[in-house]
Amino acid sequence: MFMDIQYIYNNVFLAHPVVSTDSRHCPEGCMFFALKGERFDGNQYAAMALEGGAAVAVVDAPSVAASLPGRALLVDDVLATLQALAREHRRRFRGPVIQVTGTNGKTTTKELLAAVLGRRYHVLWTQGNLNNHIGVPLTLLRLRPAEHEVAVVETGANHPGEIAALCGIVEPDFGLITNVGRAHLAGFGSFDGVKRTKGELYDFLSSRPGGNVFVNTCDADLSAMAAARFGLPLADNARIIPYVSGRLSATTGAELSFCWEEGADCAGVVHEVRTHLVGNYNLANLRAAVTVGLAFGVTPADIDAALAAYQPTLGRSEFKTTPYNALIVDAYNANPTSMRAALDNFASIRHERKMVILGDMRELGSVSHEEHCRVVEQVLKSDVQEAWFVGEEFAAAVSAVGSTAPVVTLPDVAAAKARIAASRPEGFLILVKGSNGTRLFELPELL
Repeated sequence: MFMDIQYIYNNVFLAHPVVSTDSRHCPEGCMFFALKGERFDGNQYAAMALEGGAAVAVVDAPSVAASLPGRALLVDDVLATLQALAREHRRRFRGPVIQVTGTNGKTTTKELLAAVLGRRYHVLWTQGNLNNHIGVPLTLLRLRPAEHEVAVVETGANHPGEIAALCGIVEPDFGLITNVGRAHLAGFGSFDGVKRTKGELYDFLSSRPGGNVFVNTCDADLSAMAAARFGLPLADNARIIPYVSGRLSATTGAELSFCWEEGADCAGVVHEVRTHLVGNYNLANLRAAVTVGLAFGVTPADIDAALAAYQPTLGRSEFKTTPYNALIVDAYNANPTSMRAALDNFASIRHERKMVILGDMRELGSVSHEEHCRVVEQVLKSDVQEAWFVGEEFAAAVSAVGSTAPVVTLPDVAAAKARIAASRPEGFLILVKGSNGTRLFELPELL
């Protein structure tokens, strides 16, 4: 049966504004959405959700609705209803909404934006990496118009059309693409497919009255993508907000220091900020945060303080020291672009003993073997003393490259743990990086 989304919004959601999709965690009085997955059907858990505290269960199985009279809301499609409800709720929010996407750095950038904007505003931002067709609606439904003043929403994709679909839910006023790189090629088909999909954010905002984009005009790909949608010259387009100028500062440690300039043409006051981030590739993310902060009236002093205080989490560009080693942990995700950038940055850090533990890069399709071979070759040409490669793809690449250097190949993270237990490396600066599915994030506590 079709049920009008405004009816659901006005008569159900406003009375029960907390939403859950997990029957095991239903706050008292919440709405439970019985989503379906490849291996589960949330309709089967609707009764459990109601017993656990939910006030109403949104289901799309008539038999389930009939078995829960007065407590189940029957709709045609639970996911579509969740998304439509989120769109309706977002439209009641009068503050600016910033949508962030990109191949690499979108989660870090989102958190940096939230930290900077939080110095002046009450900000809602995406928690963790809830950036897909389910996570985005859940984020928007956490908006409280009486409380929040700005929203920062992260969106991810691994197939064409996904960013466009998410834009249709978020309806952003501002957009930011961190970068475009070689990732999820099995889904996108090619690098051009990546650019087209990420560019769907520019497509949406160029057609939206008053839509604006923050653009790193130092990035040739992003500049070309923006020019194709908004026209040239970019510098004269009021809807294009270019990143502020910034550069790396000299530093003896792994953590990143950078300078940025107030005023046009770098002619203003120079600010220097020491951060807790690792990786020169984060310079663009920091410049983005400065740019957004200035555009929203955050003072330069507050911007500096926010960036200096920010602590990376979730295995993204974290620097850690243990009793045995110093670690650069970037183990949440990996693709050829981010892997190359991480290794380049690692090469720029001075340390007497260096080691890498690298895990397979997932979802690369037909180019996977070639890209893994390139990473192995880059490592072998670097100044690392010890290299561990974890996963079948890297094992095949090491065999194909045919190095005589002492390289360790391990089938999985369990084998890596066993090797550490038998003979833990000590006295190294260690880069730990791999796709999330390789679970290398389990290693730092052992190193």
